[in-house]
Amino acid sequence: QVQLVESGGGSVQAGGSLRLSCAASGYTASTNYMGWFRQAPGKEREGVAIFRAGSGTTLYADSVKGRFTISQERSKNTLYLQMNSLKLEDTAMYYCAYSTLASYRWPQQSEFAYWGQGTQVTISS
Repeated sequence: QVQLVESGGGSVQAGGSLRLSCAASGYTASTNYMGWFRQAPGKEREGVAIFRAGSGTTLYADSVKGRFTISQERSKNTLYLQMNSLKLEDTAMYYCAYSTLASYRWPQQSEFAYWGQGTQVTISS
């Protein structure tokens, strides 16, 4: 089992920055993929960024490329999402998720068995 706790959300003006953190505990050694997802009001949850453990390979949604950066600090078992140049449309609940499966197909979410409770990000004009 893996437990995930997100933090770092908040309210900022458009153009600002936030850094989300996802602290993992439990049996994380078998984790292969880690990701950030978000769900805006009235919309389906969508993938934001994926990080492959070991290789450090990353994937990003087109809407956040060049603005968001996903990274991992292994010593702290923490996943980050640095969000810059935030836009109104970035407003959503952000979730981190872990997968132990050996492969991943963007933008699937079913491969992720472990999810955090989410942290709210609100962007204002």
